[in-house]
Amino acid sequence: MSIIKVLDRGYVRLVDHMGSDLTVVNAARVSYAKQSLELSERDVKLIKFLAREGHTSPFRHAMTQFEVYAPLMVARQWWKYVVGSAHYEGTGDSLEAWNESSRRYITEEPAFYIPKAGELRAQPENSKQGSGDAIAWELGEKHTRELMAYVEEGISKYEAALADGICAEQARLFLPAYGMYVRWYWTASLQSVAHFLAQRLEHDAQKETQEYAKAILESVRPIFPVSLEQLLSD
Repeated sequence: MSIIKVLDRGYVRLVDHMGSDLTVVNAARVSYAKQSLELSERDVKLIKFLAREGHTSPFRHAMTQFEVYAPLMVARQWWKYVVGSAHYEGTGDSLEAWNESSRRYITEEPAFYIPKAGELRAQPENSKQGSGDAIAWELGEKHTRELMAYVEEGISKYEAALADGICAEQARLFLPAYGMYVRWYWTASLQSVAHFLAQRLEHDAQKETQEYAKAILESVRPIFPVSLEQLLSD
């Protein structure tokens, strides 16, 4: 499957999927012992009805699997959707799985997300969270340099600890955490994917996570065009 690049080093890769818009239709119609072999206008109307009226269980019969490489700050925000997937809106949707690389077992070269000088954002004026416009380039350049130096120092101390025989699971304490890239597999139902997208494509979502949400949408929209359009419509 194709890889969609995100940020400076990250990516989203659709590993596998099961089903299509027709899967949603047939899951809904099984109670009437009926089945569609090709998606018809009548089927499209059914999908619209299901999404509009909140009949979400048919959307959980279609599945997706992604490999994601993203900064830890994005991963931990994303992880909340797995933890809460069995509870949100009372759906009982537990068709979700997450497996992440661990520096307890691997010592591959650490990679970090370092925004360019023009990418650092100011604090928002009317909120305690989120971000505003880009800060002045000169100030951004200063803090980008300081972040790079901080990361390099952490990597140096991490490598020194490993060289001295300290175990990987403790040596990783020297690595700056939030910007460090991690890799994981995310398997989720179409409903869970749509819920994630509905939240993280919003204008007030963290910009970095928005970029990953756009990549997820680009990956799955060709597979479930009707269902996603309806699940994400206002």
